[in-house]
Amino acid sequence: MKTLVRLIALGVATGIGCAETSAVAQTNQSTAHRWLEHAAPTPAFTIPATPAAWEKQRKQVRAQLGELLGKLPSRPKLPKVETLSREDRGDYTLEKFQFNNGAGATVPGYLFLPKNVSGKLPAILYCHWHGGEYEIGKEELFQAKHTSEAPGPAFAKRGFAVLAIDAYCFGERNGQGPGGAAEKGGAGEMTASKFNLWVGRTLWGMILRDDLMALDYLASRPEVDARRIGVTGMSMGATRSWWLMALDERLRTGVAVACLTRYRNLIAHEALKAHGIYYFVPGLLNHFDTEAVVSLLAPRPVLFMNGDQDGGSPVDGIHAIESVVSRAYSLYGQAGDFQSVVYPGQGHVYTPEMWAKTLDWMDARLKK
Repeated sequence: MKTLVRLIALGVATGIGCAETSAVAQTNQSTAHRWLEHAAPTPAFTIPATPAAWEKQRKQVRAQLGELLGKLPSRPKLPKVETLSREDRGDYTLEKFQFNNGAGATVPGYLFLPKNVSGKLPAILYCHWHGGEYEIGKEELFQAKHTSEAPGPAFAKRGFAVLAIDAYCFGERNGQGPGGAAEKGGAGEMTASKFNLWVGRTLWGMILRDDLMALDYLASRPEVDARRIGVTGMSMGATRSWWLMALDERLRTGVAVACLTRYRNLIAHEALKAHGIYYFVPGLLNHFDTEAVVSLLAPRPVLFMNGDQDGGSPVDGIHAIESVVSRAYSLYGQAGDFQSVVYPGQGHVYTPEMWAKTLDWMDARLKK
């Protein structure tokens, strides 16, 4: 409004006509805002006043998400898993496995099983990040690159079973898309996205489907307490984490680091380039924005940690999400179980402080 007033005053002072003033305003408006103005508006998402009304709306939102992700192949009740190797690593046993996802792909993964722990184990579904590092994938479990220590062994030494798989186009699946072995990295990811759009579904939906199959397997292991499974990850892994919690109630808690993105805010900040093509769900903004997805996590405890300088998660969007989601948690009397920490001066990072909070969070909520 202040900008408009200033431009009108400029027109009076210089003799610029109304039409010319409008043209000046148009010039000073970002291209992103002009695109948004001419797109269908995203309906405002509100949390109803009663738990009963919210539960009804919650089911509708989850059903809508399922439709937007596309015509995903039905997944079996339990994937048929082949154990490829089993190694004694001192504090834990490491299993390497793979399963056929029933959609033309083999999904490899690791499972860490702590030793000398009595009773059934709490477990972590670990979602690796993107970062354009297509060759890494699940090997992130063994690296102290983003976290202060290698996350797989660290969680295992604290008594957690840990499972991670390679997402489409990553790790051992780099070069395993419809473009063949010669097409790797971003080119392979683009081809996989194109293929899925042509058959009426999204690559994002297929990534989540594989993650849910991994969760099915993790929950089925006799060593694991299926009532105490958490999910975590950074960046793409963070987004996988909160989408998975939105889709599946079996995930008791989660920690999502360096990615809590409200999509209209991302557009307004001209930052669509911050996320790869895999991430986009056609038609989603015709129904709601991210706050609707994150609200589905309530009342389960979840921790978000982000930097206020992270261009992939504009901070004004984070606060917009917080204002809605906190009301969903309050309906259950669980306001304290939704925690969103924004670190001033931090970008797209996973600091030692964040890692320590992740470990403490999982200990407190999964070891009971």
